[in-house]
Amino acid sequence: MSAAYGGDPSCIGAARHLAVGFFAERKAVHGLPVSERAMGMTQLVVSELVTSAVKYAPGPVVLDLRISDGAVRVSVWGSDPVLPGVAAHDPQRVGRHGLEITLAVSQAYEVRREPDGKHVTAEIALADDLGGIIAGSPTT
Repeated sequence: MSAAYGGDPSCIGAARHLAVGFFAERKAVHGLPVSERAMGMTQLVVSELVTSAVKYAPGPVVLDLRISDGAVRVSVWGSDPVLPGVAAHDPQRVGRHGLEITLAVSQAYEVRREPDGKHVTAEIALADDLGGIIAGSPTT
């Protein structure tokens, strides 16, 4: 499922809403089991990636959601070709934590520069049991 937005801040909420609808459709039509954790993490990643595109890439933003190999692939295109980087550690820093958050909750992350901008893609596991480790629980 894909959607193109004009790039104004209102598209951030619209993108989160699209993610909820995407999962609702997959559950209803295909019987796809999606945990509450996966739903919440996907909305969070969509919000962070679209917010970044709106903030740093003037113009349209394209969101693409796909299910592949037990994960949801969240891909956002924006017109800014500059690759994102994690900001240096600074306990006084307010904001600019989107990439750190995305990396923390994703099983895979990729940035691909294109002639007209870049695609940022993150994958979030659909199941809570990730190879015997319950997502979100501390390891012993």
